[in-house]
Amino acid sequence: PRETCIAARGVIKHEPKAAVELQPPVEVHVTQWSLIGTSDADIENVVTQDSSVDKLLDARHLIIRGTNTSSIMKIRHNLIRSFREHFWAKRMAEVTPPTLVQTQCEGGSTLFSLDYYGEKSYLTQSSQLYLETCLASLGDVYCIMPSYRAEKSKTRRHLSEFTHIEAEYANITFEELLGRIEDMIVAVVSATVREAGDLIAFLNPSQLKEGATDPKDPNSWKFMPKKPFKRLPYADAIKFCNEHNIINPETDAPFKFGEDISDKPEREMVALIGECVLMTHFPASMKSFYMARDPADNTLTESVDVLMPGVGEIVGGSMRMWNLEELLGAYKKEELDPSTYYWYTDQRKYGGNPHGGFGLGLERLLVWMLNLDSVKDACLYPRYMGRCQP
Repeated sequence: PRETCIAARGVIKHEPKAAVELQPPVEVHVTQWSLIGTSDADIENVVTQDSSVDKLLDARHLIIRGTNTSSIMKIRHNLIRSFREHFWAKRMAEVTPPTLVQTQCEGGSTLFSLDYYGEKSYLTQSSQLYLETCLASLGDVYCIMPSYRAEKSKTRRHLSEFTHIEAEYANITFEELLGRIEDMIVAVVSATVREAGDLIAFLNPSQLKEGATDPKDPNSWKFMPKKPFKRLPYADAIKFCNEHNIINPETDAPFKFGEDISDKPEREMVALIGECVLMTHFPASMKSFYMARDPADNTLTESVDVLMPGVGEIVGGSMRMWNLEELLGAYKKEELDPSTYYWYTDQRKYGGNPHGGFGLGLERLLVWMLNLDSVKDACLYPRYMGRCQP
């Protein structure tokens, strides 16, 4: 039956007729074989063409053996490798911050809380605050770690556990931060195409340029990001939406300054723009407490979201507050207990410097590269509201 494990010995011969999908133009002319592990005949009924999404996810341990899902996982591997090689080339240090924490980073509504030996603790929303503590000792740092968001959402963009590519840079300006994010995205996507372009072409053939013969050449791809990315201040994004009749679905009316451009209108906007966008300078009232204010307008932040056609936001970043008094004021405004953040505050108390960083959702980047239906398809065993198995 299908999925039986065998060992075979033979001669590999070139055979053009054997080339199908990802199968190379070769055949193995077997001279000896032996049975290693048998497979139960009920394998044919575990998953069928009529299986529901939930059934497919229940059988995810078998689904990952298939051509499509195994190709996604191979590309994911190469994408993570490309991120690491990019950071290594920039002489950045990889660190592994804790995922069990007692502070919030992105707002209390999406925290997973737990009892940690009698103390209230959480699963981390982001490793950013811990990365900042490393700048004085290690210089520029990054991590590739899981982050958790208790969002009661089943959209194609949301997971409860996702792979978070995060980096922090010391002694930089906001414009330098934008440049580093641009450089990283272009370099990482190009490196991944050079390693796994054939697999990407199998999953997303519509993005190959007409007449392209080498899918491992970055120039063969329509989606390849090009510098400079379009700069779009938040205020101009509001204006753009209203000029193009993109309505706020929350109010069923034109957008007003200070309102969040949510998933659907964000994707509509980027689709009309047709290229990678750096949306910048969000109002302070919309963003996290630690984000540095814009020197030209104290009501705005030096913040950025990277938006990609088809998926929307894949990166969120900013300059960080590095003045002690300013940070203490932010704690007070957000009604946060400064005592639990003492270690974060100390970074400003003992030798602070201008610094900034970002977080990138790996699964969202894969959705964009591979034209996947959902971030659930981009991870090994997805975790979201209602699913925590297998």
